[in-house]
Amino acid sequence: MPSPNFKTSLDKKLILLVDDEITVLKLLEFILKKDYNLVIHNNGLEAISWMDEGNMPDLIISDLEMPYVDGLDFVRSLKTSGYYRDIPIILLSAAYSLDDLVQKLPYNFDLLMPKPFNPAKLKETIQNLLS
Repeated sequence: MPSPNFKTSLDKKLILLVDDEITVLKLLEFILKKDYNLVIHNNGLEAISWMDEGNMPDLIISDLEMPYVDGLDFVRSLKTSGYYRDIPIILLSAAYSLDDLVQKLPYNFDLLMPKPFNPAKLKETIQNLLS
């Protein structure tokens, strides 16, 4: 019998990772795969298509600067939707001035985290958002 702390893949929360940088996706996957089920897409257009197929993540981690549908448009489409608006979103950005960037974001999100990010802080934030 598994220990009480053992989680099957059915017990794990689902996190959608959206970033066009393969190295960032690989790092996120390495950090999170033990505790969460992960779905990975390289841009917002792919992520929206996946969600429109009826898939619903528990949390989204997205880059802001991506091809096709960037992070701002991706967040806008989620937050203006009645169906997806309550999904917690963590945005990642390599922007130099995060304060200026926050002023420009027209929609609510849960956290803007600079790249490179602190893996321990990211995991702690995810746990807080999902609890």
